[in-house]
Amino acid sequence: MIRRLRIRFVCVNMAIVLVMLCAMFATVYALTWKNVETRSIEFLRTAVENPDRAERWAERGAPHPPYLLLEVDEAGEVEVLFSGGLSVEDPEELRDLAVRTVGKAEGILSEEHLRFSSRRSSGTRWLALGDISGEQWAMEGMFQNFVLIALLSLGAFFLISILLARWAVRPVEMAWRGQRQFVADASHELKTPLTVILANGEMLQSSGTLDARDRQRVENITAESRQMRSLVERLLTLARTDSGIPREELVPLDLSALAERALLPFEAVFFESGHPFRWEIQPELWVKGCPQRLGQVVEILLDNADKYAVSGGAVTLGLRREDKRRCVLWVRSQGPAIPREELERIFRRFYRADAARSASGSYGLGLSIARGIAAEHRGRIWAESGEEGNTFYLRLPLVKKET
Repeated sequence: MIRRLRIRFVCVNMAIVLVMLCAMFATVYALTWKNVETRSIEFLRTAVENPDRAERWAERGAPHPPYLLLEVDEAGEVEVLFSGGLSVEDPEELRDLAVRTVGKAEGILSEEHLRFSSRRSSGTRWLALGDISGEQWAMEGMFQNFVLIALLSLGAFFLISILLARWAVRPVEMAWRGQRQFVADASHELKTPLTVILANGEMLQSSGTLDARDRQRVENITAESRQMRSLVERLLTLARTDSGIPREELVPLDLSALAERALLPFEAVFFESGHPFRWEIQPELWVKGCPQRLGQVVEILLDNADKYAVSGGAVTLGLRREDKRRCVLWVRSQGPAIPREELERIFRRFYRADAARSASGSYGLGLSIARGIAAEHRGRIWAESGEEGNTFYLRLPLVKKET
């Protein structure tokens, strides 16, 4: 949980920084390009309207693109009036450029990287051509610099975000650790008095000294104590899940054989409940994990299917290879479809979509424990609901068979 919170904190920070950098660089780039384009267009307009003034600007060293001022008569003959750093030697090419700009006041000849501005008066047309390859090269260089600056900035902000995430999440982490420790300590301390209550209750039941009324009261006390002990044991399991299991406890194991062993005790349970039970297990699927913990996941899923399957509804357990690297175990039960919005919530601690679940001994902890165990084994657990019923899936990475 704390790790996910840190990752989310870093992702949010990086997203904000990325959006701000993109917005800032895009604004600067657009304004710079517009400014360069405007100055170039104004200079070319001046060149066709007042050539002498344009020449004086060029002689004074004012910023301007290399340009060429042409005069085009009614017959289409082209004469070069002034060359300001741009020259076209081929007369045919000049005539072609003049023809391509006929009927247009301004525009761009993209293939030649030229911008033009023209003016017609008394059958004569004046055409100014400006070289914009320098502008384009400068803007491309600016874009590359922006990309480099953005990457360096994102790298720096990433490191800063990691440090900030550790600092910002530290109070949450301390509170989370305190909560886990409290759950573990409280559960452990509750086991002893519950064991004493159960032992005394069972002794009173077997003593034969109670009348019918007192015997019923003792049976109620014993039943409630058993439910309380079940809750305490689940809380202890949840505390151990939060603490994680040491890596050395993860060993290669045959998941197919483990699933078969875990389902055997449930054959009688499903028979008494009236649920037809089938299984389809592909043999020799090896994973790396803790046998007790993975067996507990299978038991949780089967127990969940027994509790919430409709009367006479079938229960199916399956295990198969999904691809070369993963296998999937699933438990499907015929029962009321789980609403789509509940499919994720049912894995939360103490969450019960139906309040009646508590009457069947459910405290909303089993699926949360199963998800924690799946995460410890680099796996994933999720639920789907459809016409065939409700299906819970457990995906785990495969390993080579132990020799």
